[in-house]
Amino acid sequence: MKLRLGIFLLSIAFLSVSVLSCKKETSKIKQTEVTFKKEGELSIFKTETDALKAKLDIEIADTDFDIQTGLMYRNKMASNRGMLFVFDDETERFFYMKNTRIPLDLVYINANKSIVSFQKNAKPFDETSLPSKAPAKYVLEINAGLVDDLGLQVGDSVYWDIL
Repeated sequence: MKLRLGIFLLSIAFLSVSVLSCKKETSKIKQTEVTFKKEGELSIFKTETDALKAKLDIEIADTDFDIQTGLMYRNKMASNRGMLFVFDDETERFFYMKNTRIPLDLVYINANKSIVSFQKNAKPFDETSLPSKAPAKYVLEINAGLVDDLGLQVGDSVYWDIL
């Protein structure tokens, strides 16, 4: 009888601890805002005349972590900024907008630093594949609408300097 009473009391104590430890957390985790870090300057030139179409400050994504993260978790980006993704090889590229809060234009660039295609007005948080439709070694992400505002075209040349 004493053994049963002891087991019963022990069971109650265990249940009490279990219920208390499952208490719902009410604190909220705040995402740290990622800020722009200028790592280079990029220029885009009209192919036929070599006229400068645009000059942008860029961040460079050339590590696995930077490439996977890209512009995710950013709340805004100035119109004179962008992110340049640098890959080891030239192949068809596929991007998506998971965890990306700002609409973007994607500019696909081949190994000769010539624009080969665009994906315009990519929607925030959309995980639909955004293919390059041509082999690309580099991808430039800029604010949505800039491809049209700057008059960028397939065949335009892109050059950059790393700081």
